[in-house]
Amino acid sequence: MMRILQHWTWAAPAAAWFLLATSTGIAIPSLVLGVALIATVLAAVHHAETVAHRVGEPFGTLLLAVAVTIIELGLIVTLMSAAGEGAATLARDTVFAAVMIILNGLLGICILVGAIRHREQTFQQTGVSASLAALCALTVLTLVLPNFTVTSPGPAYAPAQLGFVAVVSFLLYATFVMVQTVRHRDYFLPPRAATLDADTHADPPSNRHALISAALLVACLGGVVLLAKTLAYPIEKWVLSAGAPQAVVGVIIAALVLLPESIAAVRAALANRLQTSLNLGLGSALATIGLTIPGVAALSLFADMPISLGLGPKSIVLLFLTLIVSTLSLATGRTTILQGAVHLVILGVYLFTTIVP
Repeated sequence: MMRILQHWTWAAPAAAWFLLATSTGIAIPSLVLGVALIATVLAAVHHAETVAHRVGEPFGTLLLAVAVTIIELGLIVTLMSAAGEGAATLARDTVFAAVMIILNGLLGICILVGAIRHREQTFQQTGVSASLAALCALTVLTLVLPNFTVTSPGPAYAPAQLGFVAVVSFLLYATFVMVQTVRHRDYFLPPRAATLDADTHADPPSNRHALISAALLVACLGGVVLLAKTLAYPIEKWVLSAGAPQAVVGVIIAALVLLPESIAAVRAALANRLQTSLNLGLGSALATIGLTIPGVAALSLFADMPISLGLGPKSIVLLFLTLIVSTLSLATGRTTILQGAVHLVILGVYLFTTIVP
């Protein structure tokens, strides 16, 4: 698969910019633009992983997280500018959807397929527990606490509160990255017996290859943001014409952004490297909150754009259920097919109640 990616990832940003240049004078079908957007997202993360492999840790992890967060921020900001009345809740819906998709969908699929192939899989509980502790704190502070503050009416922080929570969220995520990549890196490394696939021992790319990937990464990120802006109105129109709630837009954005990490995580689980799958999933969830929320908060404060972060009662119940089940499922350092099935059931309930509230 990696060889195939190397042949077409350079063409994805070129095709995206070509479509953007021609879309001003020619009406290009939304389906074509959507395919180009997905291809460019996959290419962007591929090039980010290439550069990350070259520079090593901890800079590689930071680079990949920043690249993915730029994609997510670009999608959220461009869609917020075209969402009208739904702009205030778009960031909340997207972040919540990302957390639910990661903790229930991504982890559920990885645990399930890994258990089907390997019966039982193991991981280092110390690192996973640290990730879940940081994730629980971030989700409650950003998505639940706004409902109970009284300085500003409604499920929204006052400007001072929003700025404080944004700074705290970023600092907590930065602390987690330091612990994961420097101070206690061994807590997040898979057992040696589970690192049997060729990708783990692949030689790093050359400096020339890394520089080319860095340039293509910048082109991909720009293409993703502009394609998302072009598709903002068709996505909004499609959701409204289908009679679906505004929150479905957030689910679409989260699913699109998490697609590359999901593919990599499932491949790792099939290779009996569940630790890598958990690192990818939980790390993406932490980056989604720890980096996206501060970015959106800064936009809200400086551009005077309203933002509502507090979840509704139904979503809070599903969030707490997800956090409790995740903590219990990953509390023993071993997983079986049952844990995967439980997480996927919760994901199904979340998706169904989002479409049919």
